Amino acid sequence: MFTGLIQAVGRLVAHEPRGGDLRVQIGFADLERAHIVLGESIAVSGVCLTVVAFDGETFAADVSNETLALTTLGTLPVGTAVNLERALRASDRLGGHMVSGHVDGIGHVAGISDDGRSQRWRFSAASDVLRFIASKGSVAIDGVSLTVNAVDEAGFEVNLVPHTIAHTAFAQNAVGGAVNIEVDVVARYVERLLQTRAIPSTNRD
Repeated sequence: MFTGLIQAVGRLVAHEPRGGDLRVQIGFADLERAHIVLGESIAVSGVCLTVVAFDGETFAADVSNETLALTTLGTLPVGTAVNLERALRASDRLGGHMVSGHVDGIGHVAGISDDGRSQRWRFSAASDVLRFIASKGSVAIDGVSLTVNAVDEAGFEVNLVPHTIAHTAFAQNAVGGAVNIEVDVVARYVERLLQTRAIPSTNRD
């Protein structure tokens, strides 16, 4: 699990097709290096990836076809900035919200406008993602925990404060850019619960 509080901005160094899917190499820049181990989870722009190799400057991870279909990782050009967060430890503060790193779909930046010292960003998304997004609820965009300000049938809006703009890869995105969207995990479980309650019981006395 993750919190949606970005720890460093890295870069996509390479992507290598392997047996029908992909291996990516990520330059992790200022991410804490001291205790990175093989097999640990790191969220790359909101996508939970497993470290399969690393050195002093980069780590490699394999990306499955399911992940390629639901995220931006397969289409990012080499050199693209990516948000990085190591997995949550039991002793850590939960400053954002519970983020699984399991992306629900790709959205697009539909608009950016100034709002005081902050910026108001609008994102478009498919209806099967928007159904889980609620005003004043939480959403993860490229792994960043954000509060939803408004939502309608075409998209939703959030505010980015100056700190978020300065310390994430948002500053290098623009209108039309693709983003990874993860809805609040609670919304997923509520939806599933409602689905199971709607199924008539086949038990007979």
